[in-house]
Amino acid sequence: MSVTRWEPFRDMDEFFHRLMPAMNRRWDELGAMERKFQWSPSADISETDAEFRIRAELPGVKKDDVKVTVDNGVITIAGERIQEKDEKGEKFHRTERFHGSFARSFSLPDNADAHNIKAESKDGTLTVRIPKLAAAKPKQVQVQVD
Repeated sequence: MSVTRWEPFRDMDEFFHRLMPAMNRRWDELGAMERKFQWSPSADISETDAEFRIRAELPGVKKDDVKVTVDNGVITIAGERIQEKDEKGEKFHRTERFHGSFARSFSLPDNADAHNIKAESKDGTLTVRIPKLAAAKPKQVQVQVD
């Protein structure tokens, strides 16, 4: 008895391929092609008493290829991961790493200090620190009673 790899969507893929013979590409090839040109890095957003933090995973992206901008209360992290050149004599059997341009945008809360944002890139992670504005303390007003 031989071991066969189970592919749960193979039958569905073959059905659509037979249903639409005009399409020269299989569905999985279309999906792979779409992922190749559209990717966005994963990001975590956290908050402390003093600041908001955005940590974006950007492995293989040089810090010179990343741009962080703020416009109308929206912070955008954009950049590009360059595809490595093929080595002479090297034949790739599978390529799963994404490359190309990316952009992620996040709305800033009202208490974010957009003028003092700092970003650093280390070990494939971009950390953006957004300080909070000092909260206005309520003032007690003495009202004279007549």
